[in-house]
Amino acid sequence: MDAELLALATQLGQHLQANGKMIATAESCTGGGIAQIITEIAGSSKWFDRGFVTYSNLSKVQMLAVNPATLDTFGAVSGQTALEMVRGALLYSAADCAIAVTGIAGPDGGSLEKPVGTVFIARCYKHETANVIRKQFVGNRHQIRTQTIKTALEWLLL
Repeated sequence: MDAELLALATQLGQHLQANGKMIATAESCTGGGIAQIITEIAGSSKWFDRGFVTYSNLSKVQMLAVNPATLDTFGAVSGQTALEMVRGALLYSAADCAIAVTGIAGPDGGSLEKPVGTVFIARCYKHETANVIRKQFVGNRHQIRTQTIKTALEWLLL
């Protein structure tokens, strides 16, 4: 287990627990990696509600209420999809905040418009506007996924 990721998740948990808040995750390209690092922490059930691993388009629609038209128009790897994923995670959980990630971890699947390493991360707090960022990570599949998890955890701490 990556010590830096574990430290970030611990810090996030301390912040959430101190404020009486719960988090949910909606993950595609990380395959549940954010939820995994969070649940490495004993007692995380006090601040982690649930994680959605929605790798396929169908799962995004069924589990997170992502609009099929969004997927058709913008693709699974898009800011629009990430925003709908994060809103769905809040809608279908008891969480106060959520994080969603979707991207191309490679080594295949990239395009000129969205090369391997393209990742969209969305976060949202209940009753607030969702935000999304686009990142371009470099490295192999494992490195891209790890950078995505790290960035998501860091962004939640801002």
